[in-house]
Amino acid sequence: MGPQHPATHGVLRVDLDLDGETIMRCTPQVGYLHRGFEKLAENRTYAQALILTDRLDYIGAMANNVGYCVAVERLLGISVPMRAKYIRTIAAEMSRLSSHLLWLATHALDVGAMTVFLYCFREREILLDLFEELCGARLTYSYPRIGGVRQDVTSRFVDELGRFIDIFPSRIEEYETLIDTNRIWLKRTVGVGKLSGAEALALGITGACLRGSGVDYDLRKHQPYDAYDQVDFEVPLGSDGDVYARYRCRMEEMHQSIRIIRQCLDQLPPGPIIGPDAPDLIMANRAPARMAAGSNRYGGGLIQLIRDQDLFPSGDIYVATEVPKGELGFYFISEGSNRPYRMHIRSPSFMHISALAVVARGGLIADLIANIGSLDVVLGESDR
Repeated sequence: MGPQHPATHGVLRVDLDLDGETIMRCTPQVGYLHRGFEKLAENRTYAQALILTDRLDYIGAMANNVGYCVAVERLLGISVPMRAKYIRTIAAEMSRLSSHLLWLATHALDVGAMTVFLYCFREREILLDLFEELCGARLTYSYPRIGGVRQDVTSRFVDELGRFIDIFPSRIEEYETLIDTNRIWLKRTVGVGKLSGAEALALGITGACLRGSGVDYDLRKHQPYDAYDQVDFEVPLGSDGDVYARYRCRMEEMHQSIRIIRQCLDQLPPGPIIGPDAPDLIMANRAPARMAAGSNRYGGGLIQLIRDQDLFPSGDIYVATEVPKGELGFYFISEGSNRPYRMHIRSPSFMHISALAVVARGGLIADLIANIGSLDVVLGESDR
């Protein structure tokens, strides 16, 4: 099945051994994209490699940007102003909402619910408009910066976002009214693709897929970063570990995202949006004025300047953040230059695809479609 099947959410091929329509063995095959992000990043400066993270899970690109910046900041010991932390938290939760809306739209469509698809895109379009107001882009943002964010929020953005989070809870209720009691939806999801907590942990599953199996693990709560330790929210948990439990966890996560965004807007502090030791400012301040004012801020002269300065520590570090699909981790090895000696990405989609072999066994071919949708994978992130 695949890699051209529309329900595989990308170029995923699944080899199936069948007894009639019952799956006896399921072997997922990935690697059709050959994107090479990790090797590309090793040939770029830390700042230049930021744009590559947009292209991992391009449905939740802003959260990838934030995760990468947090990892580099901890590696290099760069401080981030509190206002920038709050803005990045808002942007990351908007990314979670946008990602979950697309997941729900396509997941419902995969199992036959067309109306939900149209409803979800109605709200997602508003979010994309808000992203455009925030940074000028709708898909790949590159808005966070190592040490802060690119530009401050506008009053119009704050007002529009406030109006959106006021109406969005009622829209979630509309989605739930359509499918929560629909007997076809329930038959396709309840008891399908069960994954126990122990199995999920053994497979390296994270995010809503893990929490749907009853495991309380969310990096925003257990290893907080940016402004997550300044806001109050709950971690939704399931118990059955089936397709329906994973669905319910993500629906509740959207309510919690609204809660986080509202607190961040209410508590948004004044102050700078980028730290004094951010690479952008270091290069601009130490370079000749003509170079700092140039359009190419990362040109050869500036790169040589920052390479000559002993600004980067040596060592290695692994830093993970909670993106919409689960745990996104960056492992860096630094030799003290302005680019990583080695970089490895721990992408949740790659780990979740491996779970197909477990959740699909013993089910029907039609159940495989529901399972793939419930795991919420993007192949661009898997084939990094």
